[in-house]
Amino acid sequence: MSEKEEKKENIMGTLGITRLIMKMSLPLMISMLIQALYNIVDSMFVARVSETALTAVSLAFPLQNLLIAFGVGTGVGMASYLSRKLGEKDTETATKAAGNGITLAVITWILFAILGLTIVKPFMALFTDDAELLGLSTSYSEIVMIFSFFMLLSMMNERILQGTGDSFSSMLSQMTGAITNIILDPVFIFVFKMGVNGAAIATVIGQAVGCAVSLYFVIRNKYIKIKPQHLKLEKRMVASIYSVGAPTIITNSIGTVMTGAMNAILIGFSTTAVSVFSVYFKLQSFVFMPIFGLSSGMVPIIAYNYGARKKKRVMSTIYIGTIIAIGIMVVGTIVFNLFPEALLSLFSATEEMYRLGVPALRIISLCFVSAAISIGLGSSFQATGYGIGTMIVSISRQLLVLIPTAYIMAKLVGINGVWFSFIIAEAVGLAVSLILFIKVYKTRIKPIGEKEVISE
Repeated sequence: MSEKEEKKENIMGTLGITRLIMKMSLPLMISMLIQALYNIVDSMFVARVSETALTAVSLAFPLQNLLIAFGVGTGVGMASYLSRKLGEKDTETATKAAGNGITLAVITWILFAILGLTIVKPFMALFTDDAELLGLSTSYSEIVMIFSFFMLLSMMNERILQGTGDSFSSMLSQMTGAITNIILDPVFIFVFKMGVNGAAIATVIGQAVGCAVSLYFVIRNKYIKIKPQHLKLEKRMVASIYSVGAPTIITNSIGTVMTGAMNAILIGFSTTAVSVFSVYFKLQSFVFMPIFGLSSGMVPIIAYNYGARKKKRVMSTIYIGTIIAIGIMVVGTIVFNLFPEALLSLFSATEEMYRLGVPALRIISLCFVSAAISIGLGSSFQATGYGIGTMIVSISRQLLVLIPTAYIMAKLVGINGVWFSFIIAEAVGLAVSLILFIKVYKTRIKPIGEKEVISE
């Protein structure tokens, strides 16, 4: 590294923490809001086709979520490693990490394309024997998985941009893809009369557009310049990426198991109950997605300053970010409790959907604030290389508590008992997060010293 480059430190090591979080996270939060809006609009259009079409997309969600889990997990592992190396002023290794990440994204696509061609129909048959529902859910999932190349590469490109501190470009690529999707949804669903398959095709095209934009910004990035030789996988680097990425993949994959199990529990009540659960997930994404955007902005800041051994900046980022997350969740809880009917009306709700959905939204939203704290603390796990911490929290919350509790409460209390199980599970998740954060602080953050360079 030249003397000029040594003097030019990344803003993640110098800018005031509150300003830096806003600079890094606000673009991501906006783009995540657009993504959440897409999720809602997509389901609104599908719901207008029929309730069966909405249920089909709901049944497809676990496989779609598994695909996203691998994309996000690999990207998080790469970005955490890249940011730490930039903090250590090791630009060459950071660039290799980005190149390896791109190669891993392509390999992941190949694996999921094969799965899309082989396992989708047998998987869907586990949940329904209704011919129409089976056909719709199968075709939707096959399209999304076989053509997932653009989504996976786009995710990796966006994490590269975030890892180097360029959240604005990441926001533009995500927004472009999501807006394209929103525009094309009604065209393919209604104008071309393609129904659920039209929604899947619109999704793939939107991902392709977003991928092209993200690739343009990666090529123009001023901190790293990826060349063909950087795409060659290195065992040590892949191991470092997945030391954080694998637990994140497992964590997000647990969501697939959880959603599948909850669908199995709820379909025992009715297909409408499954649709209500899907609608809740779409609506809560409008609250959670900005929090995930905030967390995505926090991770490279914490990782960079952890690599640069600036403890005060690490702790300030965790504290301020968590406070912001709590504020967002408080607003979300209020909205879900005051306006559940209005929210459900967006999905052409039937009388039965209102009957089941209103208490669902009010009850589950009571766990939002505790979830915000867990997510804020979880950012420190990923950033400091303790990705297994996030996995432990997720396993505790979703597998060990939520699914068994939902099953038992469904038998004892009825469907509202299923919704209350979310509150119990999130309380356990918060307790585990606090315990693990204390461990991370004592073993990783506290020992790094007080080398501070803060420009407030």
